[in-house]
Amino acid sequence: MTPRHDADSGSATGSDSGSAAGSDSGPTAGSGPVWERPEPPARPTPGPLSRALIVGAALELADADGLEGVSMRRVAAALEVGPMRLYGYVETKAELLELMVDAVYAEIAPGPAGVRPAPPEQWRQQLRTIAGRHRAAALRHEWFTQLLGGRPHLGPNALAALESVLAAVRGIPGFAGRPTLVQQAAGVFHAYLAGRLRVEVAQRQEERTEGHSDADWQRAMGPYLVRVLAAGRHPALAEVMAEAEHLPRGEEFAAGLELVLDGIAAQVS
Repeated sequence: MTPRHDADSGSATGSDSGSAAGSDSGPTAGSGPVWERPEPPARPTPGPLSRALIVGAALELADADGLEGVSMRRVAAALEVGPMRLYGYVETKAELLELMVDAVYAEIAPGPAGVRPAPPEQWRQQLRTIAGRHRAAALRHEWFTQLLGGRPHLGPNALAALESVLAAVRGIPGFAGRPTLVQQAAGVFHAYLAGRLRVEVAQRQEERTEGHSDADWQRAMGPYLVRVLAAGRHPALAEVMAEAEHLPRGEEFAAGLELVLDGIAAQVS
């Protein structure tokens, strides 16, 4: 299996005080993956409940307040049920975050038409499309980038998304029959997505928090950089700052992706 490109990085468990880190106060998980456990029988009263409803409420909280805004107690309050009812569907905070992540992967994984193998020459476009879906999902759910890294996510949508990447890479001429190379190339692809998207999300969050755009920040720091670079100790940085084209974020993401794809292609050239 390819190295974890998007997983819970150790912050997947959490106390019910609203934090996404720590250990949950609910029952200890040990009855197998949440995706394989049946839900409790439906109860129309005191209120309907399901994993889908729980995850939906958790997604709304995370999108509004970040992972620190997600707790079993707050999810229960949003659904107007008692917190202990949730534990019949989700045993720990870690499971809840895994289900949330898999819900985001549902936005990334290809539909049924995208599962069919594409011609090998289309591998670049396949990976561009997958990368674009990752970026769109990460910008819709900014907390998602915090859960990239660590062990692989194994939910059904996460596995479908991973399969689409591996299938595209395996279709590159010269990659078929070389599973280690496929794994390594997919790992590099996912590492680029995780790193680049973390940076972009952090920039967006800083702009909102500080109330200043990147352009505002650059203008404020400009005089300082001019003084520092005038000393001549950073010639490479001076050249880049003065002459490099500074692209909008979407174009910068696409340009960096092309460098990654070129590097992958060069492995068999």
